[in-house]
Amino acid sequence: MTKNIYLDNAAATKMDERVLDSMKKYFFEIYAVATSEFGYSLGIEAREALDESRGYISDYLGANFQEIVFTSGSTESSNMAIKGVAMSEKEKKGKHIIVSKIEDFPVINSAKSLERQGFEVTYLDVDQYGLVNIDQLEDSIRKDTILVSIQHSNQEIGTVQDIEKIANICKSKDVLFHTDATHTFTRIPIDLKKIPADLLTMSAHTIHGPKGTGALFIRKDTPISKWMDGGFQEFDKRAGLENIPGVVGFAKAIDLVNEKENKYLKKMRDHLTKRILAEIPNVTLNGHKEKRIPQNANTTFHYVEGESITLHLDMRGFSVSTGSACFSKSLEASHVIMGIGGDHERAHGSVRFTFGRFNTLEDVDFLVDNIKEVVNELRKISPLGKNL
Repeated sequence: MTKNIYLDNAAATKMDERVLDSMKKYFFEIYAVATSEFGYSLGIEAREALDESRGYISDYLGANFQEIVFTSGSTESSNMAIKGVAMSEKEKKGKHIIVSKIEDFPVINSAKSLERQGFEVTYLDVDQYGLVNIDQLEDSIRKDTILVSIQHSNQEIGTVQDIEKIANICKSKDVLFHTDATHTFTRIPIDLKKIPADLLTMSAHTIHGPKGTGALFIRKDTPISKWMDGGFQEFDKRAGLENIPGVVGFAKAIDLVNEKENKYLKKMRDHLTKRILAEIPNVTLNGHKEKRIPQNANTTFHYVEGESITLHLDMRGFSVSTGSACFSKSLEASHVIMGIGGDHERAHGSVRFTFGRFNTLEDVDFLVDNIKEVVNELRKISPLGKNL
């Protein structure tokens, strides 16, 4: 049987068994709805687990207890942040929002949804590495600007933005700032006592935690409307029964990440890119060389389709992803690669490798050996690459 080497950890990670162990109790023993100190014992114990997890995450970020609102994941968190602020501020201040052109889909599509409702959205340019144009950001902020949403790092190419600088610009102009930290949370230090972000998206699914669990940091006094009706859970900011097993697993997943692991992720990433760039001709590294998350590598193999590389690697036991339009239901090439100035050929030939806790350097060497064979074979039959 072919060994499977999973290298799409930006999409989802394998849950750590220690995380699952921490959650089991809240599926089978303490399975009640979280209740106050005036409720019954099982409910009180569920509430204590919820509070303990919230306290751990708020301390980890340098936030206050009531500033952490649990959600179903990064998609809900970003929707909640953007649409919640929009609904709160549209009559008070205005309908202008600023996002970058390479945001992940929860932010991009939330912005487009608001455009259809009469909001105005400015889409900021990025440079060839994926960094936001700071001058354009400052020039784009107006009196009626209610929110700026710039990701901490990009989901495809891994480029890390200077969110402290961006947050301070927004603060100086009295504009709310949201950042999607789905791919940086626990991988790059985030101290919300130093970074004046008003809203921050995070998720468990990228750090070997449970899928369907995330959180939104909402700084105290941030104007935001409740966008999902129901009960009064999560400080009356997010209706719906709290996912007690999920939030307990989320806190445990955070606790298990350490600097040694992040350094090893970077070591694997650097080893991969070094070998690919040295041993395979006509390859472009996508994203910033230094300002990037430790677990991400994204390269374009010119004169060959990323879809074909992905499928051939899958047959050899490797799981990776591509920016090829053929792998998108919209049949559009990666908006990220196009956003950094790439053309369709560069987007179609892009392949993303993202590392996790269960990968090894041996996996990397085995992968590169196979990529060399796959790319060579595909270029031989490619109209563009056969004469290389």
